[in-house]
Amino acid sequence: FGGITAVNDLSMRIPTGSITGLIGPNGAGKTTAFNVISGFYNPQEGDILFKGHSVKGFPPHRICRAGMARTFQNIRLFGSETALENVMVGCQVRRKSQWWMPVFSLPSARREEEEIREKAQRRLEIARALATNPDFLLLDEPAAGMNPQESTELMRFIRHIRDEFDLTILLIEHDVKVVMGVCQYIWVLEYGQLIAEGDPDAIRNNPRVIEAYLGEDVSNHA
Repeated sequence: FGGITAVNDLSMRIPTGSITGLIGPNGAGKTTAFNVISGFYNPQEGDILFKGHSVKGFPPHRICRAGMARTFQNIRLFGSETALENVMVGCQVRRKSQWWMPVFSLPSARREEEEIREKAQRRLEIARALATNPDFLLLDEPAAGMNPQESTELMRFIRHIRDEFDLTILLIEHDVKVVMGVCQYIWVLEYGQLIAEGDPDAIRNNPRVIEAYLGEDVSNHA
């Protein structure tokens, strides 16, 4: 980006069924990595493997159809639609009836519409991602703006959706307590490069991570 390499030689392997974190200072390349994984950016080098197959160069909708969904750091909602309708947008990728069928109120289309409405009763931004029926869910700063009580509830919610929907989850998060409390494995970026990886205890006590991101006080209380 304008001569800046946002992500450089990053190699990650996300275990199926895990909750994994990607952390680092502002500008470390975390969201860029998400954009590459989910098809919004095409990497200049390397590859992205999903379920054992390369998805490099696939457009986002094709990657979504393959079973990968994401949320955004800045919530991308349709202001003219209701909360329910925003969530229902995500369901369209799995819809079996053609676009014209609801116009004629065909029974199969009506049944599917009701199924979509029932499925859409979930938390809004995460719910719209879940509505695509993913295997792999990428959450970009889900705890942003939450107070400590809400963050604790979010950790329970993330574990719940992982178990209920049989998901693999990768999340970016600046709330260190959320990351340490919910993630089984953590990757740390600085200036687009991987500087550490490991379980929460290893990351909490890693001198380079403390210096680059956590700080002594945070690491002692995380």
